[in-house]
Amino acid sequence: MSFAWPWAFAALLAVPLVLGIAWWSRRRRRRAAVRVTSAALVRAALPGRTRWRRRIPAALLVLGLAVLGVGAARPQATVSIASNSTTILLALDVSGSMCSTDVTPNRLDAAEKAAAAFIRAQPAHSRIGLVTFAGVAGLLVPPTDDTGKLLSALQGLTTSRGTAIGQGILAAIDAIADVDPSVAPTGVRVDPSAGSAYAADVIVVLTDGANTQGVDPQTAAKQAAARGLRTYTIGFGTTTPAPAICDPSQAGDFPGSGGFGGGGFGGGGFRDRSPLVIDEDALQQVAATTGGHYYRAQNAGQLQDALKDLPSHITVTHKRADIADWFAGIGALLVVLAIGLSLWWNRIRRMPR
Repeated sequence: MSFAWPWAFAALLAVPLVLGIAWWSRRRRRRAAVRVTSAALVRAALPGRTRWRRRIPAALLVLGLAVLGVGAARPQATVSIASNSTTILLALDVSGSMCSTDVTPNRLDAAEKAAAAFIRAQPAHSRIGLVTFAGVAGLLVPPTDDTGKLLSALQGLTTSRGTAIGQGILAAIDAIADVDPSVAPTGVRVDPSAGSAYAADVIVVLTDGANTQGVDPQTAAKQAAARGLRTYTIGFGTTTPAPAICDPSQAGDFPGSGGFGGGGFGGGGFRDRSPLVIDEDALQQVAATTGGHYYRAQNAGQLQDALKDLPSHITVTHKRADIADWFAGIGALLVVLAIGLSLWWNRIRRMPR
């Protein structure tokens, strides 16, 4: 819980002030009391009133004033709410290593199928966009609820050199900003504290390697965090060397190799014996910085499981809710109850027997 107006806690000084006035008034009444010869006669003349009847109204009044004092400070609580306006940006790695066949038939094909299943599983009218990145990043499909357009784009992915994870995150931020006015684009300076409440929109980054060029992923993650955009990262593939084979439709342009679909990576395939290195530390830091989560998927099944788990996170947002009204209502109720009990019991006390 946080407080929008913490200086208003000064209102709690009213509590000891009321207690002091009550103590002083009671002491003054005792000094002004008329002395009588027989206390027994006075007790007989007055109706019985137990000690707890005297103290309950006072306790309720003090408690009510304390609650009102806390309410004056405008308490706020972070609450989880279901979101029906989530925009999801899938940022997919299309670097040359995605042709590796350690995942059958290759990583890129497995990623395409898993992403397609994820898109089909989303509720109707969910907005999903596609960003691809290798040496550079670009928006492939702006956020849309057109499932057919998204699936068609996935079937046309091609590979290229380099891995620019940070650029992929920045491209996803700008794609979200284009459709959500509450999210500032990357060219606009944003106060880092503005990310204390999560936006409904999220970014999902799928990569099989480490950032090799462009903006550092952590720098991009801070941009996302400042806008309240949670970023979920997935490290895909194994560390076992395997042939890198892409079919002609997935082949990129690699000078001197005849293209991935030519004599280099196509046909009999190009066998790369250097182990795959996934920068898990960087991916975990990106997720932690933005309030997201990191997944490790070594095969197609684990990738599909990771994507299936995402809706349980991304369809819930966290926002700060002002709960001062609750404190005001409870405090006022306690004060009214204290006054009501006091008047009622004094009325009974004065009633003739």
